[in-house]
Amino acid sequence: MRIALLLTIVIALPLSAQTPTIPFTPGMVITRSVKIHPGTYVAPAGDSGTITIRGSNLTVDLRGVELVGTEHRDRPDRLTGTAIRIDGGRNVTVRGATVRGYRLGIIARGVRGLRLLDNDLSHNWKTRLMSGIEKESLVDWMSYHQNEKDEWLKHAAAIYLVDVRGGEIKGNRVWQGQNALLMTRSDSLTIWNNDFSFNSGLGIGMYRSSHNTIMHNKIDWNVRGYSHGFFNRGQDSAGLLMYEQSSSNIVAFNSVTHSGDGLFLWAGQSTMDSGKGGANDNLFYANDFSHAPTNGIEATFSRNVFAGNRVEENWHGVWGGYSYESVFIGNDFRNNVEGIAIEHGQNNRIIGNTFRGDTTAIRLWWNKIEPSDWGYPKFRDTRSRDVVILGNTFTNTRLALRVDNTQRARIDGNAFAGVDSLTRLSGDTTGWMMTPDQLVAATVPIPAEYRVTKLVGGINATIPAGAMRGRHTIIVDEWGPYDWKSPKLWPVGRSDAIPQQLRVLGPAGRWAVASRDGVASVSAESGRVGDTIVVTPDAGRPNDWRIELEYRGGAVTTPFGDRIGAGNSPRFAWERRVPTTAWSVRFVAWDSATTPRTDAASVTRALAGAAVAAIDTNRLDHTWYRPQRKEIPQARVLTGATTTVRLASGRYVVRTIADDAVRVYIDDRLVLDDWATPGESRVREATFEASGAHRIRVEHLQIEGWYELRVDIVRED
Repeated sequence: MRIALLLTIVIALPLSAQTPTIPFTPGMVITRSVKIHPGTYVAPAGDSGTITIRGSNLTVDLRGVELVGTEHRDRPDRLTGTAIRIDGGRNVTVRGATVRGYRLGIIARGVRGLRLLDNDLSHNWKTRLMSGIEKESLVDWMSYHQNEKDEWLKHAAAIYLVDVRGGEIKGNRVWQGQNALLMTRSDSLTIWNNDFSFNSGLGIGMYRSSHNTIMHNKIDWNVRGYSHGFFNRGQDSAGLLMYEQSSSNIVAFNSVTHSGDGLFLWAGQSTMDSGKGGANDNLFYANDFSHAPTNGIEATFSRNVFAGNRVEENWHGVWGGYSYESVFIGNDFRNNVEGIAIEHGQNNRIIGNTFRGDTTAIRLWWNKIEPSDWGYPKFRDTRSRDVVILGNTFTNTRLALRVDNTQRARIDGNAFAGVDSLTRLSGDTTGWMMTPDQLVAATVPIPAEYRVTKLVGGINATIPAGAMRGRHTIIVDEWGPYDWKSPKLWPVGRSDAIPQQLRVLGPAGRWAVASRDGVASVSAESGRVGDTIVVTPDAGRPNDWRIELEYRGGAVTTPFGDRIGAGNSPRFAWERRVPTTAWSVRFVAWDSATTPRTDAASVTRALAGAAVAAIDTNRLDHTWYRPQRKEIPQARVLTGATTTVRLASGRYVVRTIADDAVRVYIDDRLVLDDWATPGESRVREATFEASGAHRIRVEHLQIEGWYELRVDIVRED
């Protein structure tokens, strides 16, 4: 023992002498191994980076260093700048940094042998979400289909890698951002022991990134587009996204739960156009892909292996559209609406899986009509055919096999217990070989070639038995998924119910009512976290009230990264501040020849003309693919809406979400103009001072496709 300790000291002293400790300077460029003097540094940055690293065979030790882009983090959609930029080089290590309040945490380009170790990159940029409890907004949908020119940068990231070859991403933590790790053309990395959770976009996103090993990571609650009991859309959020020819990756022993999709794998636009390639030959072993609002696993237009995974309580356990030569073996499917759903699949193997409590265990089908703008079916055989369903166990499922228009299948050695219906076959379904059901399924072990050995030192990433899990734990507010690290009030059911039931959520502790405004009664004045309280607004103020509670318990961390010590009694609130409005809405057919879009006066005159339909509503919030009333045209329609609202003296924001164009006038003064370039749903805001009664007039143009018009008036102070 004494000799070993002496050896350690002797070895450590020269290393310390070779790595100087230097002060932090905003905009510094590092070209050799250094340790930055510990401290918290408020360092707003442009895109060039607060710290730039250039060189090879170097380590930047940032343990004890906190880089803060801004101290005001309650609007993460306004964060800017890059904290750490790594430009090229070989064998570069960045260790121990804490980075908060930036648009990008670490961006690395063209590095060979990159190591990012034990960095905390939480509480950086993310968009403000516009979907509500009862209704989603399409403006929150993301798209990752293209990234040839860094299109993904518009979504930002804690870690963004481009053309990185080799190295490891280990022990990093990213919570409460939008995207944790995004990779483009980055190969041969070992990504392990990270915690990428509670982000509003992606845990890990990969584009043309192959031969990576992704193991022992916590990638949970990366979600948007979900409101329990109201809608489950996902909006292209995912724990793990693999796009555009991301192939030959190993993904094992990860927890990828409670995300929009657990895994979202797509071949890519080049495959869709040419029919060639795919995100192929990836191995997914012993992961947990559970509790996704949409799909535990979505893997399309590609060939992959899924072995020994847990897939529970999803809409689809697997959505495998156009999958071919894929293997699903030894997986545990539980309580999904559909366990495995594959349209247009060929030569797939479904072997040795268990299905328990799924509404439909396996569904296979082919649609004769496919999208005309897809190149893929023009170059590939897309019939549903040649499937093997062997040695599976079906327990307490309503329907074991639903098959439409599928040719040639072998169904053998399966066991069925408590199954309401064994098969439902329809259409051109021929060439089936099906043996009688078994008492015990044929034993089909997972072959050695599909097994993965745990990494030495790899953490157990799975959610412990008895810990919080299930889709009911997904709560998404305007800043993304709630992480249960601070107290929160959240409605039971609708947010406009009277009286309003509110759940008290958060870490263990007690609460007491601290203040109230516009509240007639509360069902209790104090209690424990986990309670439900009932709030009744004052008569005449159903949409103008607030209740604030005080928390008494341990230390908490707010969703914006503020740490509040035990005994400090932080406050948390629920309020409903919606100005009372009575909108008169008129719909007018639009003729661009007689009413040029660019002529504002002409548009106003047209809206004063004959209406095809009119409605009255207390909230201006309309969305549809098909009009709600048959008199309203599907396309080329003007909408005019007016109301008079009474506002207390103060500063307000008028916010619109519109597709295709919108203008807002207050007291006949144009305050918001999003008319010049019509386009898809987008958010626009304008501030104004108000006191007393004000007339609001809205003009909206729908050219074609999706219709969306929403106008909110929100007090700014």
